[in-house]
Amino acid sequence: MASFLKFVFRYRQGIVDRVMFYVSMICALTVIVHVGYITNPNIALYTGQAIVIMFYGLFFMELLRTGSYIYASQRINVSQYSGIVVVTSIFVIVLARISGVDFLSYFARDEWMYFGIGVIFLSELSKSSLFFDNFYFNPTILFVISFIGLILIGTLLLMLPRTTLHAPLSFVDAFFMATSAVCITGLAVTDISSNFSLFGQSVILTLIQVGGLGIMTFTGFFGYFFSGGFSFKNQLMFGEILGENKLNSVISTLLTIISITLLFELIGAVFIFFSIESAHFDNVGQQIFFSVFHSISSFCNSGFTILPDGIANDNYRYNYGFQIVLALIFVLGGMGFGTVYNFYTYVKSQIEALIQAVVNKKRFKHKAQQFSFNTKFIVLCNMVVLVLATVSYYVMEQNYTLSEDKSVIGEWVTSFFMANASRSAGFNSVNINFLNIPTLIMITTLMWVGVAPGSTGGGVKVTTIALAFMNIIALARGKDSIEIFRRRIAAESINKAFAIIILSVLTITFSFILLNVTDPQQEMIPLLFEVVSAYTTCGLSMGVTPSLSAAGKLVVIITMFVGRVGMLTLLVAFIKNTKNKSYIYPTEKLLF
Repeated sequence: MASFLKFVFRYRQGIVDRVMFYVSMICALTVIVHVGYITNPNIALYTGQAIVIMFYGLFFMELLRTGSYIYASQRINVSQYSGIVVVTSIFVIVLARISGVDFLSYFARDEWMYFGIGVIFLSELSKSSLFFDNFYFNPTILFVISFIGLILIGTLLLMLPRTTLHAPLSFVDAFFMATSAVCITGLAVTDISSNFSLFGQSVILTLIQVGGLGIMTFTGFFGYFFSGGFSFKNQLMFGEILGENKLNSVISTLLTIISITLLFELIGAVFIFFSIESAHFDNVGQQIFFSVFHSISSFCNSGFTILPDGIANDNYRYNYGFQIVLALIFVLGGMGFGTVYNFYTYVKSQIEALIQAVVNKKRFKHKAQQFSFNTKFIVLCNMVVLVLATVSYYVMEQNYTLSEDKSVIGEWVTSFFMANASRSAGFNSVNINFLNIPTLIMITTLMWVGVAPGSTGGGVKVTTIALAFMNIIALARGKDSIEIFRRRIAAESINKAFAIIILSVLTITFSFILLNVTDPQQEMIPLLFEVVSAYTTCGLSMGVTPSLSAAGKLVVIITMFVGRVGMLTLLVAFIKNTKNKSYIYPTEKLLF
């Protein structure tokens, strides 16, 4: 028996994995049809029973495969560790369903069974996802295609009848909502708090999470975790997608991005859970889902909420603790993964130093440079914009939206929340239509400026605007370079900054003109606000999105997609010339 297992898992493991993949895919599709499509109770009863059988069958097959591989190979690698994790998590669900133990009763619900099937299918899909050796695309094109594929999958899921509580979404509306979720924008053509079922809200949440980090990041992470490694070409491709120059750091960068994101989302969900009143929920499960949804939506700067009227809802408008937690999460998410990781390593080193000093009585050797140049520059730019925006909102809205707040602390919290949510998060604790005109102009500008590069937020990025201003000052002072923190900024960075700014203005202008053609009955200011919000993936709205024509919605969809992927990225993907010239033309100066 042992020799047969060794033969199978050494020479025929691909067949075993392929069988598991197709079986788990059939089970996952059955769950989707059962949860999202079947409305007839009699048919739902039969499909529900079939899913139970499939669940136990999948568990047995996964247990048998993992155990047999470990027995045959007499060792455990990365993919087997992941198999053990999957089997253990599903065993808890199985135990809860067959034992009837009270403290496990929560895991006996059907939703956890669906989750178990989804986990197995995800693990099998991930093992088959590292197929990039068969592709000869530019990695940038693959990055763009991955977003399009995710949007189309999301569209199909959102068109299922049980996604909504009332009439099913049309193709255009489902396409719009899927694009908005994947592009972490937050614009909506329907109210997801009242029109979407729990299944529909879960689909939106999944699209936000995967779209916020990028489907390629998730593909790489789970592919490595469940298959046990990367090929050399995989590392080259993911290195270019992640912007990682060191080949041996690709895997660690990938794991770091996912780990940090999930860690801070978990911490955020805990703080949100304790900042809201349990009386507003029917049970603890609803409160947990609410906390997780808003933590993920906030960290990914998506702006989606399952509250009627958003954060301006009567139960949360004056819950300043909830607003501060939410604001801190989306400000942190807007800092960028590199910056957050830099702070994480700094705090970790300080804790290690404290342990060394107190416990081991030894001096801890700190690194010469705790914070990188990019971290310093990003934090400086963000702090300047954060303070100026908050103070400006507080001053300009004294006689307008801030008059609703009952205290000075409330006014400052609302100012901080609105000023920084405007940069990319897309939440609003006040009605946008009641803002003062100068404040509306400031918020439109803040949406365009955006947050930090390498983050889940949008906009042209705060560092891009900072570089443009610094270049103007350098030219005025007669300098031919920009210098900050005893470093000289590369000319390539300056050229890229101005290219991004010009492309953003051209795209917004073109989309605005198209919207005026498709929806001439709408006022110009709300249309311009909507276009800027779509391009910068902010999600704030003056309320015209649901009333747009089908053509107008398609214009906004394309604008959201271009804003999320980046106009410069699209140009590089489809126009980039990789041929190197062995000559340089003579230099000339233009008159200005």
